Amino acid sequence: MVMRSLVFLLLVAASSAKVFERCEWARVLKRAGMDGYRGVSLADWVCLSQWESHFNTNAINHNQGGTTDYGIFQINNRYWCEDSSYPSGNGCNIQCSELLTDNVNVAINCAKRVVRDPNGIRAWVAWQNRCENKDVSSYLDGCRL
Repeated sequence: MVMRSLVFLLLVAASSAKVFERCEWARVLKRAGMDGYRGVSLADWVCLSQWESHFNTNAINHNQGGTTDYGIFQINNRYWCEDSSYPSGNGCNIQCSELLTDNVNVAINCAKRVVRDPNGIRAWVAWQNRCENKDVSSYLDGCRL
């Protein structure tokens, strides 16, 4: 019964997923107060999201070592969210499945929590590899923010 409920919840989450357009996502982030949050520019958040999930709220990545990244920010279950596959610190106090819907408020709030950690934005490897020390202004080009 528990497994059937989990499958149902995952199907519901998958059915309400969304892939944002770049500028649409930038506007959502700006409205959520992410521009300059903990010193991270809006362009950096958009760059991070592009390379982590391609703006897909339903993105899931299974990592070597058994952890899983969830949602548009690819938030990891080892530290930030709870699922049944890996012991978690659950720093965001959420179920990982909550990161897989088109209601991005949970994901944004959790990303804010992650960036408050001592590693800050460097918690995201894709940001380090694709955005750090680069001109990311093009991620906002044409967005009329």
